[in-house]
Amino acid sequence: MLGEVTKRYDSGGRPAVDAISLTVTEGEAVAVMGPSGSGKSTLLNLIAGLDRPTSGTVTVAGERVDALSETGAARFRRRQIGMIFQFFNLLDDLSVEDNVLLPAQLTGLPRTEMRQRGAQLLAQLGIEQYKDRYPARLSGGQRQRVAIARALINRPALLLADEPTGAVDTATGHAIGELLLELNRAGQTLVLVTHSAELAANYAQRTIVLVDGQITSDRHEASS
Repeated sequence: MLGEVTKRYDSGGRPAVDAISLTVTEGEAVAVMGPSGSGKSTLLNLIAGLDRPTSGTVTVAGERVDALSETGAARFRRRQIGMIFQFFNLLDDLSVEDNVLLPAQLTGLPRTEMRQRGAQLLAQLGIEQYKDRYPARLSGGQRQRVAIARALINRPALLLADEPTGAVDTATGHAIGELLLELNRAGQTLVLVTHSAELAANYAQRTIVLVDGQITSDRHEASS
């Protein structure tokens, strides 16, 4: 996935990511931990093609993401990468259903198939009864479930989650963790950034620790 990747934002400063090599196998769930400023979000952005490495290679689903044009990277991201954010990033003027279907519309998925996938995901995530509501009328946990459904609508090769439980209460955080674990058990490859050692231990098979842009620990968790 990452081959000797370095990312510098300031030519004279310390790299945000420093010569990292990392392989995530299909179907694996990997948690990325580390202090603020350690390079966690930069790592996710590099994997998603939202940022380009200063040097090194990024390969996802057999494609060199770092070699794509901006347009090509955006197209690749829509088809192969699902992203979940701490603060949901839902569009408040769209209904729950329309938020979920938006990425499928952007990839040109036929309308009938798009609506079937959307209905299946809303049911799977327990939010079908909210499909006509707007995000502002939902709880944090419900909004995160909408965001997860949106991330999965195009059946991505890789699901990236940046602090997916950071904006919800502890009980809801556990429910989101269980949901991610369930998705992974069904075969979804997952990389999640978290400050929660408990979340990492319970819902990922492997935990990577970043400090100053370098991997200082890469360990497999005991089966949960």
